[in-house]
Amino acid sequence: MNVLLTLSATRLAQLIRSREVSAREVVEAHIRRTEQVNPVLNAMVHERFAEARVEAGVADDQVRAGAPEAERPFHGVPCTIKECMGVAGLRQTSGLVSRKDRLAERDATAVQRLRAAGAIPLGVSNVSELMMWMETFNNVYGRTNNPYDPRRTVGGSSGGEGALVGAGASPMGLGADIGGSIRMPAFFNGVFGHKPTGGLVPATGHWPMAENAARKFNTTGPLCRRAEDLMPFLRAIAGPDGEDGGCEPMAIGDPAQVKLSELTFYDVEDNGLIRVSGELKAAQRDVAAHLASRGARVEPLQLARLKHSFDIWSAMMDEAAETRFSDHLGAHGEPTSGGRELVRWMVNRSAHTLPAIMLALAEKIPQYLPGLSKKALEHGHALKAELNEKLGAHGVILYPSFPSTAPRHYRPMLLPFNFQYTAIFNVLEFPVTQVPLGLSAEGLPLGVQIASRAGNDHVTIAVALELERRFGGWVFPAVPMRVRA
Repeated sequence: MNVLLTLSATRLAQLIRSREVSAREVVEAHIRRTEQVNPVLNAMVHERFAEARVEAGVADDQVRAGAPEAERPFHGVPCTIKECMGVAGLRQTSGLVSRKDRLAERDATAVQRLRAAGAIPLGVSNVSELMMWMETFNNVYGRTNNPYDPRRTVGGSSGGEGALVGAGASPMGLGADIGGSIRMPAFFNGVFGHKPTGGLVPATGHWPMAENAARKFNTTGPLCRRAEDLMPFLRAIAGPDGEDGGCEPMAIGDPAQVKLSELTFYDVEDNGLIRVSGELKAAQRDVAAHLASRGARVEPLQLARLKHSFDIWSAMMDEAAETRFSDHLGAHGEPTSGGRELVRWMVNRSAHTLPAIMLALAEKIPQYLPGLSKKALEHGHALKAELNEKLGAHGVILYPSFPSTAPRHYRPMLLPFNFQYTAIFNVLEFPVTQVPLGLSAEGLPLGVQIASRAGNDHVTIAVALELERRFGGWVFPAVPMRVRA
């Protein structure tokens, strides 16, 4: 195993600056790893390897010349980008067959900023259709497989990013999260993921763009194999760009200034509706015990309104929607009829995946149940107020990432509401860091969500750094060289 495939992006940049290794060597190592694992994973869907090699050579020239660019935090370090985020000249289909030939005309703002920080994009990664399902599969690129067991899901919708970072093919990747789309792939693939505070990072260049209040529900953020990259990545991409009206100027704190002994951790073991596996509960208990041993205050907490998580997320998303999912799903400006597409799917004639069709049908339900939607909105506002009061400036939530470790492919269709463990934090607009906690008895990643109130991104990241020191963080997987049946 090449040690370059295990180091943080921050450390790789240091080695490049000190000329202990070249940017070309680092980029080449990750290209070779991608070529090795992608036939199994199907995670990288459009590459720019030739351009990346040239850019790495330029980065090395800048180091030799002592140019100021060499001091950038990610100078010469490769990265990967979720396909729905624009990378000039690469595909931006968002998993829709009707967009299969669409190329991005310019870089998304976050991509521009990563480049300005010295990062070199290797390519774009697979997504679920229109980024609204917890498995990464579409009829443009097919299905992405988990590096710890290809029979299992990588999550969605940033599943390609999760797989590449988890497999050691990329030190860091850019994802987006409207219901867990960074955190579920980070969890299932054993890496760190951070959903920023709503409105901290602009989503300009993401297709489709969220609207109205949902601009703060849909957040752009990092997936990283090492926790020390989370904050420099976040600082690089944060702040208004003058285009995304949902992005606001916010101060970002310093994780190094966070003292665990001054924090109160509220240990929430489930949402009162969907049971969590014993192995994940045990891992979370180990986290709570460790934090207590470091002087933090740890309290068990039950929140009755969490059992309404799916209803709250659904109602708040519906309230914010101006353009419907079925409108985006349709080709040539015509909305997709869920009923018609379901019939077409049954005879293998639809261009859409079954989860996308079912969502097109389900999005009409709130129109027929206005009383339930109103009640769910009330629960949501009350839950946000309750948690803000409870957390204060120094409160942190320990919360399960999902009810189980990565499920087998297709199984999420039988349990479609399990993503509510991540989705609730989107509509609360809270920052959340997904932390890996080693592997289960089956060799699958374990993990926990660390959440806090808006603006406390540095607090959740500080906790992630501590938990990585204690539990080891990401575990390099032995990716099988073929997909097991």
